[in-house]
Parts: sequence; structure tokens; C-alpha cells
Amino acid sequence: MNARNEPDASVIRVVGAAANNLRNVSVDLPKKALTVVTGVSGSGKSSLVLDTVAAEAQRLVNDSYPSFVRNRLPHMPAPEVQSMSGLTFTAIIDQRRFTGNARSTVATASDIAPLLRLVFSRIGEPSAGYSPAYSFNDPTGMCPACEGLGTVVDIDVDELIDPEKNIDEGPVRFSQFRPGVYRWKRFAYCGLFDRKKPLKDYTEEERDLFLYADQMKLPDPDPRFPKTARFDGVVTRMRDVYVKNRPAKISPQVHEELERLTTHRVCPACGGARLNEAARASLVDGRSIVDWSAMSVAELRRVLEDFDDPRVAPALAGIRRTLDALLSVGLGYLSLDRESSTLSGGEAQRVKIVRHLGSALTDITYVFDEPSSGLHPADVQRLNQLLLKLRDAGNTVLVVEHHPQVIRVADHVVDMGPGAGADGGLVRFEGTPEELRGSDTTTGRLLSTPLELRREVRAPRGHVRVAGASAHNLTGFDVDVPIGVLTAVTGVAGSGKSSFAVDELPRQHREFTVVGQDPLRGGVRSMSLSVLGVADGVRGAFAAASGLEPAWFSFNSKGACPACRGKGHITTELAFLDDVATPCDACGGERFNPTALKAELDGHTIADVLRMAAGPVAELFADRPGIAEPLRWLERVGLGYTAVGQSLDTLSGGEKQRLLLARHLSAASASTGFAEERIVLDEPTTGLHPSDVERLDVLFADLVDAGATLVVVEHNLRVVARADHVIDIGPGAGADGGRLLFAGPPAELAGREDSLTGRALAAAAAKG
Repeated sequence: MNARNEPDASVIRVVGAAANNLRNVSVDLPKKALTVVTGVSGSGKSSLVLDTVAAEAQRLVNDSYPSFVRNRLPHMPAPEVQSMSGLTFTAIIDQRRFTGNARSTVATASDIAPLLRLVFSRIGEPSAGYSPAYSFNDPTGMCPACEGLGTVVDIDVDELIDPEKNIDEGPVRFSQFRPGVYRWKRFAYCGLFDRKKPLKDYTEEERDLFLYADQMKLPDPDPRFPKTARFDGVVTRMRDVYVKNRPAKISPQVHEELERLTTHRVCPACGGARLNEAARASLVDGRSIVDWSAMSVAELRRVLEDFDDPRVAPALAGIRRTLDALLSVGLGYLSLDRESSTLSGGEAQRVKIVRHLGSALTDITYVFDEPSSGLHPADVQRLNQLLLKLRDAGNTVLVVEHHPQVIRVADHVVDMGPGAGADGGLVRFEGTPEELRGSDTTTGRLLSTPLELRREVRAPRGHVRVAGASAHNLTGFDVDVPIGVLTAVTGVAGSGKSSFAVDELPRQHREFTVVGQDPLRGGVRSMSLSVLGVADGVRGAFAAASGLEPAWFSFNSKGACPACRGKGHITTELAFLDDVATPCDACGGERFNPTALKAELDGHTIADVLRMAAGPVAELFADRPGIAEPLRWLERVGLGYTAVGQSLDTLSGGEKQRLLLARHLSAASASTGFAEERIVLDEPTTGLHPSDVERLDVLFADLVDAGATLVVVEHNLRVVARADHVIDIGPGAGADGGRLLFAGPPAELAGREDSLTGRALAAAAAKG
């Protein structure tokens, strides 16, 4: 092999990478091969693959365009690396959810929608017209009543209006119409109403004018009413401004108010189908395009198995290929009409994979960020086939991954470590999966150790019965959930695990608290410290040491950098492209102004503390239990590698869930302890290295030994193997799932051939 400082066409060569925690990393990644980059959480995997290789490839591609185009593309700084060679065009397939666009569905996101429209435009009877006539995003095909959205939004007048108040008192329960503001002045000075009379005393005509007047010419307005303007009623004005043409950017407060004041219901004209009558009436073999889209992927594939028509044979073949690809990544339970914004990060990533599979381009570098997230071991095997298919098409596939099944099929493995954060950032191993298993790295030792099934399970203190479980696809089964032990709820993606544990169990037994992966409020303005409730304590400590007010140590208040307003970066909006964030030049990304940064506590500024991990911060505030104890829980749930000031919008779903778990456990330990705690966790190991999963297993065991009851929805076999009780739901996804397959100890489940989970457990116990 050539020295690493010289180019080699057969590899992507990285020399001296120093992004984030990388410590002068040099590595060769073979081209046209499947390479898995692994290591403990926070070891530098993403820094190497995403922030160095992928970032530089994208920057170079953007720089190849003419200046006119470059000025309209994101401007990305060069990554911290001495040199790189062998880069090709790079496609990043990460776990970012699809944006909240109501006009995007699984069909549009997977590129199957145009083929569906083509089939119906050619052979549908009676024909509605060309392909656009079958699109709910085109005026020729959309339902005119809901404009292709499937739902209609209107104002809840009873919630909006306080009839006890008069105009001067502010009868409209919406801040944009409060007394004194512009929209209030429109009806206060229109001259139509007695401003001192409560709305409940209005005549029917006055009430109708106040609410529903539309561009009315006023006979005698107050001089303060805008000249040449016409009068709109409150509801009319709200429909025009906030319903029909909802602003692209509104404050969180206004958003919450609108959610309270508006009602969403299925469009009465199309029944939620989004299409107009002509498109809905056009049938192929007795079914409309609406029927095809409403079926699950698996069901539609069965329908098309024996259906053929030579007039649209190529389109049908393309539809089948896409459906097969969706099935192969475990998404057979999705319907094509499901809004893409409702997909989880893992589901969205798999849809993106499907979209790339049909590409005619070769010699692409595909970068995947933990594609096995949320997948059952049976689905991971099918995911592997797709990764290998991309490689065999002449592409380079780089995968950031922890899952042993994905590591086993790699051509090449790079193991980062040895630890997380400042203790990571080094290449610990390069070679084949077999060589990794024989190495002395943490990953190698865990891969080579067979899974141990719990043989002696804890005895429960009792049971609660879930009767007639029927949420979503559940088939109405009865099952007992043991108290005082760890129960794992298993099954393939879409089988009904979360429907049972997250929906049905807490509904029937309200003493169970669900700690799920729902989005946390706060985004860039919030962080782990604030979620844990210790941010005020940290600011108070700095205030006591400096003599300044606590507000000076908040980037949302007096301490904020004036240039970036405490964000640490400047955001540039690029219209139809994603917004671009660049570090703030004034504060260097610190988020604070000079006054705040001058103050120190034991030699650390507030910005220093926010960059630190939970362990060091807990040591810094060891004399303040109210700060230190919650941070120690952050370490125990496996988030010891994250910075305590990391913005919430940069955390994965699994990280946010573990953060919520730390908050919950911190509060419980400070009050009643864990004897009566009954907690439901939804895939808490998402994004964790096997060594971090072992740490979580220890935490679960300690909680159960302290008296807690844990019900964990999980695919990770390490968690399932250590459970006392397993509830397995399946056998398949969607309509093929929802049935109780097994309830009992994991060792017994491993002997069940009729369970995909059982077979996976048995295989893992045999080979590690």
C-alpha cells in the first residue's frame, strides 16, 4: 500500500482529520466496498464519516458549479483535515425526518406516485385525463374543497370568542386581536359596534357582522380606521391570514393558540381522499387510485401479483420493484397515502434508501447513519441485502453502525474509540469483521461474546391484565403484564409493539408512565441542563461567584451574543433549499457576550461548562446535590458522552428519550424512590453501541431490584435476553401482525420456531 499521504485511486484517503473530537485521524476507506464505521457512542464515528468525508465531498461538488449557482447553494467551510483524496459524488441518507409538508406522502417520497398516476391515466375507466388529473398536488386532480389536503381547517368560534366581554375588554381569545394591536383597531374603529356592549348582547345581525363580514364598505367609520380599507369580520380575517394562507414562520405562542382555536376534520367532499370526483371514479380492476394508495404496501403487492396489462407493463413492473424494496426494508405495513412527516427517523431513512435503489448512477458514495435503527433482526437481514445491492452496483457504501448483523456483512470495518468525547477520536482497528472479532477492542470483545439468555428470572409481585387489546392493528388479545420485573415487548417493525405498550397498557392502567421518543419542545433554545431542571442552579452558581445577575449566564437572556442572539450560529434562508447555519463570527459559536464570558467558576466560563459532559459538570458542582445528582442520572442512562449544553434539536430520538428517562428517574429518586414506579420505554437503545446497551441493562436491573416495574419495547437482543418476561407480538407487520405470539421467559422464547424474535435470540445465543 502507498504511504497514506499519497493518493490511491482505490480508496478514499483521509489524512489528519481533526473535526470535533477526532485526534489527527488518518484512514483508508476502500472504494466500491461496504465499510462499517463503528465504536461506542460519541467515539467519533459520525465526525469521521459525516463531518469529514461526506462534508468535504459535498463542498467540492458545490464548488464545481458556476458562480451563479454556487451563490444559491449552501456555503460549507472546509472540514478540519490535512488532506483527502479519492472522493466521489456523495449521497447522505440520514435519519432526519421528512419536513412537515402535508402534501408529501409515502408514495411521493418513494417516487412511486408518478407510476401510479401513469397506470390510471392509461387504463382507468372512465379516464379522468392525463397523469396530473390523478394528482392531489395538481389543480386538475385535487379536491376543490380541501385543495388536495384531505382535511379542512376552520375556526372554533366558541373557543375564539368570550361573549361576556365587550370590545374594549378584548372579546377575542387570540393574542393577534388583543386590545391595542392593529387587528383589534380594525373592528374597534369600524363604527359598527358599541364598544361598551358585551358580545352576548349583540343582535344576530351585529354578531354576524362582527364574525363574518367580508370586505364590507363602512358607512361611518371612526377617523382612526385605515383609509380606503374595507371591514372583515374576525373569523373572516383569521381564515384569510391563518387558515388559507398560514404564515411560513410564526412564534411558538401563536402556533399553540392556533392549535387551540382551529378544528381539523376530514374533508366532507372527498372523504379525506384528496382527489376530485373524476379521479376517484376512475377504476382499474374495480379499484381507484385512492384504494391502491390506502392499502398497505404488502397488501397492494399481493393485489398486483397476478394483475397485468400490456399497455402499462413497464409502469407496473416499476411499481412492483418499489413495493418489493419497501417490503425488503420492513415497511410493508405502511400505506402509500400516509403523510411522510408522520414517519419516524428510521422509517424516513429506509424510504430514502428505496428511492436511491432505482438510480442509474454508479460510482456514488452512499453514507448511511445507523440504518438499522428501529429494525427487528429479521428486517436487518433484508436491510443488509439492500446495502450489498448498492455496493454491487458499483458504489461505495459507508455505514455508521453499531448493529452486529450489519458489521458481519461488511467488507471492511473501522472501529473508533477507545471511549467517548475527549476519550475517543482514535482509530482502534481496521480490517475485516472476522479480524475485529479477534481484536481486543470493546467492539471486538462484545461481538465475539455469545448472547447469554437469562435463565433465573425474577418472581413478579403480581400482574395487571390488559384485556381486549385492540389499539391500531392489535387483534383484541388478553395478556398479563407482571409487576416488579423487566418485561420486553418484541416483534417486527409495525407488528403492534408500541400500540400495545405505549397506547393500550397505559390507557387501561394509568399508573404506567410512558417515556417515549416524542419531540421535545425547545429546539435550539433548549438543552439537557434545562430539561433536567438544573440550568437555573448553574446560572445561580455563576451569579454568586461573579456578582452578576443569573440572567447574564443565559444565552436566551442578558448573556446572549448580540450578533447571533444566543444561537451560536447565523442562519441563512435559501428559499427552496434547506437553511444554512454558519458559526457566529462575533462569539465563535460560544453563544454568550463578552460580559458573560469574563466570569469564571473554578477556572471555567459558562460556555466551558455547556461544552462539558455530565460527569465533569457533576464533579464541578459536587457540593450542590440539586445539580450533581440529575447529571449523574444523565450518565447512567447512557448520555455521558453528550455535552450538557447540546441543543435539543441535535439529539436523536433515542437520546431525547434517555434524557427524559434521566429527568424522570432523577425526580423519582429525590421523592418516593422507585418502589411504585411503573415505566414504559419505547426502544431506549436506539443509537447505542453494545457496550452502552450493557450499561443500560445494568441500570434497568438496578431499577427493578429497587422495586420498579419496567416495560421496554425493544428490538435489541441484549435487552430481550436479560428480561424476566417477554411479550412477543406478530407474526408480521400491519394487518399481518397484532397477535399475541408468546408470553414468558426469554429462554423459552428462544425455542419457538414460529417467532422471528425467538429464532433471532437462538441464533445470537449460538454465535454472539
